[in-house]
Amino acid sequence: MSLHDSSQRPSSIAELREVTQPPEVRLRANAEHWTASLYLRDISPYLTWMLLKTSISANGVTGLMILVGWSTAAALLIPGVGGAALALVLGQLQMLVDCSDGEVARWRNTRSPAGVFLDKVGHYTTEALIPIALGIRAAGYPFDAGVDYLWTTLGFALALVIVLNKALNDMVHVARANAGLARLADRKEETEPSHRLVARLRRLARFVPFHRLYHSVELTIIAFVAAIAGLVVGSPLVDQILIVGLLTFAVLALVGHFVAIMASKRVRS
Repeated sequence: MSLHDSSQRPSSIAELREVTQPPEVRLRANAEHWTASLYLRDISPYLTWMLLKTSISANGVTGLMILVGWSTAAALLIPGVGGAALALVLGQLQMLVDCSDGEVARWRNTRSPAGVFLDKVGHYTTEALIPIALGIRAAGYPFDAGVDYLWTTLGFALALVIVLNKALNDMVHVARANAGLARLADRKEETEPSHRLVARLRRLARFVPFHRLYHSVELTIIAFVAAIAGLVVGSPLVDQILIVGLLTFAVLALVGHFVAIMASKRVRS
């Protein structure tokens, strides 16, 4: 990474990329979402360029990311394809802003624990609110029967399981810190289970990666596809099938994630 004056604006997009997208950022195994690798990192410097012309801080940009994430969930409360399509767009926008907040922090050299904390708040809350909104979609409007609350309850249950699954990774870092162990590098070999059977099952899971369905981007894509199918089959029915399927696979993903962690080097001294 080249030295630069963090008080100055970048002179070119190329310079901005060099400083804010070093190899250790682009090659992260777990922290980089596939949409970032596919196209968002190609366009995020242009958003970052505009943000650097303002006085907004990196934490302020993260705050915008949080608001966009909450708006994504709120969009799903709009019935039909329109709400799902808006959520799909906002889900991509949230990830774009998420790329830019780190780039602003790296350019201005203002990375901090507060920024990491706010980023976690943004992703945890968004990925909890989206399942709740999906449960409300499955219940339909208005709630006029006791059975409708079954679907909202399943939505809350899905939110809880997703948050627990996300928290497992953070629990690993907390456990290692409390045990006085070094921070884990973001490399695939660190997460590979040492037990042969668990490692084999984990490799098989890559062919049917249902454990990857619970990020806000994937959830909005699935919700949009379900809304399209709902035009033919009927919205409440498709949404109800969706919420049951997502919850079932989420529980399996949670159990598998826990077993994989316990079988890996991550919690070994």
